[in-house]
Amino acid sequence: MKINELIARINVLAQKKRSEGLTEEEQCEQKILYKEYLGFIRGQVKQQLDKIEVVDELPPQH
Repeated sequence: MKINELIARINVLAQKKRSEGLTEEEQCEQKILYKEYLGFIRGQVKQQLDKIEVVDELPPQH
């Protein structure tokens, strides 16, 4: 599932939860989607952090 589709489905479930509530099946789906989304975000952050390179280090302090 693409990230835009994932977010759209999460939003649909969130809106339904607020308006009428979710079935047990939908609650399970929502938890799975949240885990997928958080995994995606963590992956993006990790990619960004992996690209960071220290260019100039401070000399050791005595």
